[in-house]
Amino acid sequence: MKKIIILLLICLSVNFVQAKPIEISYDNGIYHIILSGEKIRKRIQFVAAESLMSNREAHIKGRSELTINTGFFDPENGKTISYIITDRNTAVDPLFNENIYANPVLRRNLEKLLNRTEFRVVECNNKYEYQIVEHKSGVDFGCNIITSAQGGPMILPHLRLEEELFVIKDKDGNVIRESASVLHKTPRTIIATKDGDAHILIITDKNPMDMYEVQKLCKDFGFDRAMAFDGGSSTSMNYKKEIEVVSDEGSGRLLKSFMIIPKK
Repeated sequence: MKKIIILLLICLSVNFVQAKPIEISYDNGIYHIILSGEKIRKRIQFVAAESLMSNREAHIKGRSELTINTGFFDPENGKTISYIITDRNTAVDPLFNENIYANPVLRRNLEKLLNRTEFRVVECNNKYEYQIVEHKSGVDFGCNIITSAQGGPMILPHLRLEEELFVIKDKDGNVIRESASVLHKTPRTIIATKDGDAHILIITDKNPMDMYEVQKLCKDFGFDRAMAFDGGSSTSMNYKKEIEVVSDEGSGRLLKSFMIIPKK
């Protein structure tokens, strides 16, 4: 009987010690954030600001526990270059950004631009799951996209630099155009999935990486799928009142869209 009671207490202890919904570690200039469990999936929201604001402002306004930067935007007019879905509805659409049509390179490659990779929270049969897919990828019957943010490029399972218009090469294979400094070392905001959890890497200016180095890092972590959000001076993260990452002085660069996890 004594052995049975001891075994029962051990089992209860194991069940009681569960992973925190938000875990953050820091090593060598990189923050690694793990979002675990079903409940956290329901709390994630991707939002777009009417006017550009800092990550800190979005963090405070959204009464958020964790806030990171997400999609690309046009600093000239403050309009989005990435799709954002909030509460099942399209919040911002790059097709309404007139500067895209005024740029001959973007206009010729509009389909590649619009089909860049996005991170989704999808509801299927009353369960929530994460997806990292191209924007034009459909969802299974009976499933709905609750919230999503487009960025790019996809990093895993394949690095899609040319397919998503981050690199353009000439007929001889020489790079003639590069976006988001994908071939250069810079801070990065990366989101990935592994075993049903979401993983975020905030790669700071203490350890900047090009996209090939990021891909190797994601493989080392064993991620199933991974993609980038906007990076460089846009790389931002606020956690409670405890951690803030900005690449510019002060409160950081003004941004268009964010992932927030509101406080309970």
